[in-house]
Amino acid sequence: MSIRIKIQILPVCLAIAALFSQGCASILSKSTYPVSVNSNPSGANVVVKNKYGVTVQGGVTPTVFMLNASDGFFSSAKYQLVFTKDGYRETNGMLSGQLDGWYFGNCLFGGVIGMLLVDPATGSMYKLPDYIHVSLPPNEINLKP
Repeated sequence: MSIRIKIQILPVCLAIAALFSQGCASILSKSTYPVSVNSNPSGANVVVKNKYGVTVQGGVTPTVFMLNASDGFFSSAKYQLVFTKDGYRETNGMLSGQLDGWYFGNCLFGGVIGMLLVDPATGSMYKLPDYIHVSLPPNEINLKP
């Protein structure tokens, strides 16, 4: 093989090596997701707490929160959403990160490095649902004498 051909093949080989050194989910997916939050009735206050009970975001429905799908190396995020509105009972909703299907693409493209290091470290091995909808039950008023 001539030196000229080797020089032309080198960039292609480097590009392929760079592709295989990344995790599949971190290339094709993300680690932070927009989650649409709705309630019935709308206009409810909502507070998002992480799995440690720390408030991370808050707003009024309908709204969209940007939430991390991961809570550390090989740990999916878990969130509790607390909905309140005058005249209605406080209601909780739960969100948790689920394994992203692209994570298994590492078997074909990302290899062991992507599966055991890159995707778990970046948090892109998990994904969150697109939305959550919660119905708040009205407060019951006892009208009996």
